[in-house]
This record gives sequence, structure tokens and C-alpha cells, in this order.
Amino acid sequence: MATDRRRVPTIHDVARVAGVSRGTVSRVLQGGRNVSAGALAAVEGAIKETGYVVNRAARQMVTGRSGSVAFLLTEPQERLFHDPNFGVLLRACTAELAAHDIPLLLMIAGTEGERRRNMRYIAAGHVDGVLLISSHHGDTVTAELHAAEVPLVVCGKPADASARIAHVAADDRGGAREMVRYLYATGRRRIATVTGPLDTSGGVDRLAGYREALAECGLAADDALVAAGDYSRGSGAAAAEQLLGRARDLDAVFVASDLMAQGVLTVLERAGRRVPEDIAVGGFDDSEAALESRPALTTMRQPYDRISAEMIRLLLARIGGQDPAAVILPTELVVRDSA
Repeated sequence: MATDRRRVPTIHDVARVAGVSRGTVSRVLQGGRNVSAGALAAVEGAIKETGYVVNRAARQMVTGRSGSVAFLLTEPQERLFHDPNFGVLLRACTAELAAHDIPLLLMIAGTEGERRRNMRYIAAGHVDGVLLISSHHGDTVTAELHAAEVPLVVCGKPADASARIAHVAADDRGGAREMVRYLYATGRRRIATVTGPLDTSGGVDRLAGYREALAECGLAADDALVAAGDYSRGSGAAAAEQLLGRARDLDAVFVASDLMAQGVLTVLERAGRRVPEDIAVGGFDDSEAALESRPALTTMRQPYDRISAEMIRLLLARIGGQDPAAVILPTELVVRDSA
């Protein structure tokens, strides 16, 4: 009985359909350098028409590259599922790389054992570059990747400000200043804050922006109005308990993440404090948590799609041999019901 065994399309088939040389197709498959826009479009169309699939193993032998990128999260595994920001970044980075036919490998280094295993894998050349998510002061991951000369882009400012490391960040400091000034403009004068983790650049910069805005508004700094969190909902609730115990007269809270703000709102409701009538609450991120909150959360929007796109752009440039660069993106005030 006859069987229909279709011949697997080759690079020669792609070249024939596109009307270009095999060398042009090869350059497109290796990143599209020194290829005209017209030839690039013709080759991409021919790949779709023929159904050609890249032999990544063969390409790695020729180019010395794996054709893949790592998304390295230096947080415990449960944070990936509990914090909506990480999921948004993962999806957006995956979509950006898909446009370049590059798969994204998820790696989690929340423990020392995970860090060692992932670093061995990365250093062995199994990925072409790393997107490092959630860099903490004192950890060794950034320094190890930098020392190993692995192409790297950090989400947020690197913990080691002196190192020349490519990074993309939102304007945490400026966003915090804008939120506190907004709360002041609504008539609030006892403005507290729940900080992010102070071993991260985002936590440090948002606290600095809060303090700068108080000074600009002529309000005195008061340590009783500052409580620390770690970006989790539970830490926001614990911080709100501390603030209410220390400063019963507070009338606003700037919370350094939307997820923590959900915890703050829960405690305020339990304490019989109305939002925003008694206490206004402002968050940071404009994540799903902001819309799920009751009342809906006034917050600072981080442009996650742009952050992801810039991270991919910088990483591909680093893989291609370009020098590290930095991009700081503006945040946007989103006013809802909580303030």
C-alpha cells in the first residue's frame, strides 16, 4: 500500500521560492544582518510557504550559538505564579522573541542549589543570552554572568551600579514622586508608604521618590509613616498593621506595588477605615491586581510591553557584539477609585 511521504523542505527550496541565493537565506536565518528589507521579506515569506523548519542543532554547529535565550528569575518559584508582573514580563518577552524565531527558556534561581545548576547550564553555552529578572543587592548572579561574558540584560537597574551592564527599567523614582504629589494635591497631609524590598533598585528608588516628594510638598519626613514590604500581598497587610499602630492619623498610603496594596486595602477595611474617604491608597505597576482591588486602585503604570521589547532589543544587540546600553522608561499615573 503506497504511503505519502512528503520531502522535508530544505534551505535550497526556500532560496528558490524567494528568488535569492542560498547565502542570503543563511544570513536571514542567522539574524538578518547585511540583508536588504526586500530580501528579508521574500525569505520570510518563502519559509512560511515551504514550511521550512530550522535545524537548530546544525545551525549551532555552524554559528556557535544555541538559538535560545534564558528568562532567569531570581525569586522563589511561587512568586512566578503569585506576582502578576512576572507573568506579564514572561509572556511579553516570549512574544517578542517569537518574532525572531528564538525560543525562551524559563529558569528559576530562588535557592542556592537552583542558582548553581542554572549557572552551570548557562556557562556551558546552552543559551545565547540571559534576561535577568529581579536582581537583588548582595546576590552573585549578575556578577557571575558578567564575569562569564554571557550577553545579559537586567530588568531594572543592576544591583552593582558601577558595572557596565545592559538594563531596562521604569522610572521608579519619578513615578513615586508623581504619586505622592498627586496624593498631596487631593488634600492629604499624613502620607505613609509601604516600601518594596530595599535590596532591590526598585524598592530603593521608590522610597527615595517618596521622600523627595514629601520635601517638595513641604511635608516633614516621619519614620513612623514608613513600613517595609517585599512586594507580596501578605507583606502589604503586615505593613498596614504597623502603620495603623504607629500613626492613627495617617490619611494616605503610597504602596510600592499593587499586590501589596491589596493587602493594605484588606487591613484598612477590617479596621473600619474607608478608602478613599478616610485613607487614600496609591499603588505602583498597574497590574491585574489594580483592577481586581476593591475599590479599583489608583496606581503608577509601568509600560511592560515597552520594557519587554527594549530588553529583547538590547539583548539581541549584545549577542551581536554591541556594547551594553540602558533604557529608562516613563511611568504613567492612572487614577481610579482608591485615591
